[in-house]
Amino acid sequence: MARMRLLAALVLLLLGSCTAAPGKTVLDVWAMGREGEVIGDLIPQFERENPGVTVRVQQLPFTAAHEKLLTGFVGDAMPDLAQLGNSWVPEFAALGALEPLDARVAATPAIPRGDYFPGIWDSNVIDGKLYGVPWYVDTRLLFYRRDLLTKAGFDHPPRDWAEWQRQMAAIKHLVGPSKYAVFLPLNEYEPLEILGLQSPHPMVTDGVRANFRSPGFRKALGFYLGLMQGGLAPVAANTEIASVWDEFDRGFFSFYITGPWQIGEFKRRLPADHQAEWMTAPMPGPDGPGVSNAGGSSLVVFKSSAKKDAAWKLVAYFSRPDVQVRFHDLTGDLPPRKSVWATPALANDPYAKAFGEQLTRVRATPKVPEWERIGDEIKIVGEKAARGQLTAEQASDELDKRADEILAKRRWMLSRGRS
Repeated sequence: MARMRLLAALVLLLLGSCTAAPGKTVLDVWAMGREGEVIGDLIPQFERENPGVTVRVQQLPFTAAHEKLLTGFVGDAMPDLAQLGNSWVPEFAALGALEPLDARVAATPAIPRGDYFPGIWDSNVIDGKLYGVPWYVDTRLLFYRRDLLTKAGFDHPPRDWAEWQRQMAAIKHLVGPSKYAVFLPLNEYEPLEILGLQSPHPMVTDGVRANFRSPGFRKALGFYLGLMQGGLAPVAANTEIASVWDEFDRGFFSFYITGPWQIGEFKRRLPADHQAEWMTAPMPGPDGPGVSNAGGSSLVVFKSSAKKDAAWKLVAYFSRPDVQVRFHDLTGDLPPRKSVWATPALANDPYAKAFGEQLTRVRATPKVPEWERIGDEIKIVGEKAARGQLTAEQASDELDKRADEILAKRRWMLSRGRS
């Protein structure tokens, strides 16, 4: 009998440890990847400043995060607050899962819209309503071998497509038939997506119609395929390359479109005496400096939360410049607020400078929940065209057909007044 009483006491003790202390608000936060690993380092200061609030963080792997969020929504088991990739915001806004934040931002001078890069902020605006506050930003641009570019006769990175084409032709002539000027991995849709974003014509129209037959996208696709057809880029996926860092280092290719996470990788993986040989540069466009994609993650508050005020306090805390500086130190992620870029860690980083410039010219991908599925089709059709299975015209027609079929259900739902 005594043993049973002891067991009962232990159960009550364990149950008590899982509940909040009287008067405490417990916030549940879901975060992903590296950000989910380090967010715990930022929480203690918030809890000291807000003694009535306790934060519980659940770290999700990126590979499982999307399914976890959808399962949580269906099961009415969402957290109060989460990190959400910018390309996922339209999907969860369409589901009605996200709390609009316009009124809260207007009442919070510490989150001034004018201090955020406009293209990044806009990626969180769906049908005129704000559903997320940018937490960190991500875009892609050129990593290039400036030593080889100099040897090829150029003292600056490309400023438009025509100059980029001339530079790549000169590098190809310099390095010979067994090497290339640029690498555009066929298993990544982002390079072609970015060239498509540089078009004056949207890839998805306001009427939720695919628009890959537009003159602008056909021009972008022609430029992309021409680099491989002209021998300036290998027809290969990055799974066919032993190591992109080693091949970049040995000059197998001189231009590579990638993101800010690669700054640390290039610093670690390239020999110390080769660090002066590479640099970053903004994307060139068809007729001058070009736009790139508005990526990254934002902080969202879920409509189902009963603790929205406390959740918003945490959003405001993560948005503070001093916290963003610390977050950058922990992760290397780039901050969305322009004022933070004046801090020494970023202002004195030559590799980050191009990203700061590029972030003034970013554009959100089409704000439809189906965009990631369309991105997969861009990759599939683009690879077929690169390998000679489709002409450029056939590829744009095929992509337009596939994307329009994906968007058909969205149009049907919108025609009936449903999101």
